[in-house]
Amino acid sequence: MMKRLLIIFASFMPTYGFALEPLSAEDLSAVSGQGGVYLSGDITINENGGPLNVDGPSANGYSWQTSCTTASTDKRCGGRIAVNSGAGGGWLVLDNIRGRFSFEGLTLRTRKINSDFDGDGAAFNSDVFEIGLPNNLNYEDASFTIANSNSARPTDTGFMQTDIMTVNINGKANLQGNLLIFPTGAP
Repeated sequence: MMKRLLIIFASFMPTYGFALEPLSAEDLSAVSGQGGVYLSGDITINENGGPLNVDGPSANGYSWQTSCTTASTDKRCGGRIAVNSGAGGGWLVLDNIRGRFSFEGLTLRTRKINSDFDGDGAAFNSDVFEIGLPNNLNYEDASFTIANSNSARPTDTGFMQTDIMTVNINGKANLQGNLLIFPTGAP
């Protein structure tokens, strides 16, 4: 019975022939399009442990964390990003990065700015890198510490760090807009 219905349905469908053909240079010049990347992600950092530490309970100094629960006595239990803030050698640090971050709809593309910006766009008349913020950013047991340090790694001799604040996030953030990154001239 099902086979008969499919044959009847197929007999009412028109038949079309499709073929791909190369475009001439003239035809191609009339085509416009957009390029870019659309990203979605689900990132979990240090779910099963963390990097080397100096403040933890290990008798040997530095160790690999095996527990990142809130009951853990280890004081350092997440990822670390350190950025040199200048010639003086100071470091701005995001430390103890851990938790789950997910997003959908982050876009990356280039965009030409040749108008607006209170008239400055016409004078600029160049490409910028545009990061389109995702509509939602979801956090689950996410946390990080903002700090300053005298070196990039906790394992460096004479390492000292001052924690400024720790952020703990659970929930959803609604984002809107774009971040534009403008090129600069050669140094």
